[in-house]
Amino acid sequence: MKKLAALCLTLLLSFGAFGYQDPIPVKKAVEDFLLPQTKDLPGRVSLSIGGLSPNNNLAPCAAFDVSQAPGAKAWGRTSVRVRCTQERGWTIFVPVHIKVAANYLVAARPLSQGQAINDEDVGFQTGELSELPNGILTDPRQAVGRTAAMQIPAGRPLRSDMLRQVLAIQQGQNVKVISQGAGFQVANEGKALNNAAEGQVAQVRLNNGQIVSGIARRNGQVEIAF
Repeated sequence: MKKLAALCLTLLLSFGAFGYQDPIPVKKAVEDFLLPQTKDLPGRVSLSIGGLSPNNNLAPCAAFDVSQAPGAKAWGRTSVRVRCTQERGWTIFVPVHIKVAANYLVAARPLSQGQAINDEDVGFQTGELSELPNGILTDPRQAVGRTAAMQIPAGRPLRSDMLRQVLAIQQGQNVKVISQGAGFQVANEGKALNNAAEGQVAQVRLNNGQIVSGIARRNGQVEIAF
């Protein structure tokens, strides 16, 4: 009977039933993983990392692999996967709250649908980005030069889906196609086959019937570089 009890105890210990993982190294591993991931976020970033239960039965571990699922949120409430890479390792998911306090754009005055946005139309407020809708804008360059896709009241946080890029080329428009390379430049004319904002790809049917693709520019021009 004593031999059987000793054998059972050995098996339990070998599988970590009476193990205990110190939460501090796990938290440090999660922090070391997240800090580089969040360094390019706008504003001031702070991390709130969930801790392990003081009664955890995890086998002690000193080597961790930390990862996030593909497409996981860059901020807000999420979780990371922590895997012990030692023999008879374990895997847990640790909840984290990535807070980002930063300036974000708001409408400085009421904006009507179709109105072109200029510098005087946008202002700043400071808040927790993880508590705001997806697509919130933080840089005036993301708004100025675009048009309002809807009526926007003053003070409303600006999102990317509220604005539209101004079209440089409209489908069916007659355009000039400039083909240029080292030491040469050739101009042709044609008709645009799609809408395109400045910097986007525009397809053009030339007057000879050939279809080409280039970069939309202002004044009805499409550039093709060789």
